[in-house]
Formats: sequence, C-alpha cells, structure tokens
Amino acid sequence: MVNLMKAVIIDKITPAANIKISEVEIPKIKPGWVLVKVKAFGLNHSEKILRLEEINESYIKKPVIPGIECVGIIENPSDSNLKKGQKVISLMGGMGRSFNGSYCQYALLPAHHVFSIESSLTWEQLAAIPETFFTAWGSLFECLQLKQTDKLLVRGATCALGYTAIQIAKAVGCKVVATTHKKSKLKYINNADEQILDEGMLTGKIKGITKVLDLVGPKSLKDSLTAVEKGAIVCNTGILGGVYELNNFDPIKDIPNGVYLTGFFSNYPTQQIIDEIFNFINNKNIIPNFVNVFDFESIKDAITAQDAGTVNGKIVVKI
Repeated sequence: MVNLMKAVIIDKITPAANIKISEVEIPKIKPGWVLVKVKAFGLNHSEKILRLEEINESYIKKPVIPGIECVGIIENPSDSNLKKGQKVISLMGGMGRSFNGSYCQYALLPAHHVFSIESSLTWEQLAAIPETFFTAWGSLFECLQLKQTDKLLVRGATCALGYTAIQIAKAVGCKVVATTHKKSKLKYINNADEQILDEGMLTGKIKGITKVLDLVGPKSLKDSLTAVEKGAIVCNTGILGGVYELNNFDPIKDIPNGVYLTGFFSNYPTQQIIDEIFNFINNKNIIPNFVNVFDFESIKDAITAQDAGTVNGKIVVKI
C-alpha cells in the first residue's frame, strides 16, 4: 500500500489563483536525510518570488514543493543523531528549490539543516521563528554588530522580517527608526522609537544613524549609504523594492569614506545559532509575531493574502 500525503506542487508560474493541494507519496527515507512531520510553516517573500518568477529558472528542481522553513517533529531520524518525536525546525539549504520544501504534511530534509529545539511556544508561534528570526539575528548581530548604544534604521520595516528586527533591537535596548513607503502602514511600526514615511530619499532627513538594516534592497541602497554617520554599517538583506542588482555601482564613489557595506545570506544556519536565538527569545520573554493563521486546507487563501499584500506581518499555515 502506498502511503499518501497532501502537498502543494508547482512546475510553472503559479499565482495564488492556481494553487491547489495534491496527493503524493510520502517521501522514502534515505541516508543523511530525516523525515519531518510538519506541524506548521510560515510564508515568505522568497516563496512568492519562486512561484511568480524563479520557477522558470533551470536550477529549480521541477516539479517542486515550495516552502523554505517549517516546524514539526521527527517522524523518521534515519542515520542522524535526532530522535523520533523530537521537536525540530528546518530552514534554507535549498529547501523548496533544490529539493522539496514544507508545503506538505511530511518533508524529507537533509539532517544538517534540521535543528532540535526546546520550547513551550505553540506551533503557530514557533512557525514565525525559523527564517524570520534567523535572518534578523544574522543581519543584526553577525553583520551589523548591533549594540545597545546604536541607533538602528530599519528600512522597509512593514514586513515580517522588519517587525522581528525591531522587536530584537528593542530587546537589546538600542534606539530604532523604522520606515515604510505607505502612510497607511506607519501605525504598524509604532513600537519603533521613530516612524518615517520613506519616499525614496532619507539622506539629510535623519541624523545619528549608526546601523542600517535595508530590506528594500538595491533600489534604496545608495541612499542608505549616504544617510548615516561616519563609521556606520549598512546591511542589505531584503529585496522588497523589486530591484535585485545594483547596476553601475562604483564602490569607491558610492560608499562614503568610513561607512561599511555588508549583506546577509540566510542559507547557512547552524545548531549553535539556533540555540542562541531560542535562548534570547526565552531570556527576553519574546513572543514571536504572526498576524494570520490558516489551516493547510486553506493554503490557497493564505497565498492569496500574501500576493495581495493585505497582511501586515507573518502568515502562518498550520497542519
């Protein structure tokens, strides 16, 4: 008898209207991989790019189950050090692109990208953590070397990553300035010390910025570099502006003297960093933010909300 599971599978450009749930065989275990019973996962901008653009690229395994993160329990640990029934999270490493991801009931994942966790948070709360907190954490601490004395600018803050970065930075104790390009969304970043309507040019309009998390990306990066104090660090993590590369970028002329540019790529999580994140969450009593929870059977509605941009924060799908 073939054991089946429910999954979302795509092989071409797939807007929300074309999302459907299919029945496929539960993956068979193999050495170096573990089978995770998925309890919940968050939706990410990266998956939207995959569905609406990137799926046509030759390096994408097709057909593919999308989803770059999940939380769940070990169903079959194979030859790993994990145990059946253990609570885990998984993210990145080619998930949902090079191999099938999390939009399913059971995910076969490389053991080196599955991490054990201990937490009393609900599955919905846990699902708001993996990619979002890991990316915010790496951007703020590994790249920006954030300290309590910093004044941080989060540019493009009205997204799940932006909200989380503000939450972490405020827990550290630094001052936070947050921007959005929509006046109607200023109210969603009121936990920052200052909220600014970003009309494309911040240089000369803000003072004292020592660190920048730029989630808009290449579209605003040159302006971010000139809007800061000498000695500041700018980290380009997001591409919300829809521009993926900086054409005609001259590092000598476009990076001011004494200002530093870096970027964070979230493809390399480790158990040590995951442990640090969960220790921080526990010690600071942080409750991960999510704004909508959908049952897996309603994933088409969840993706419709994502594509329409009507949800201000993390969308979680619970299985």
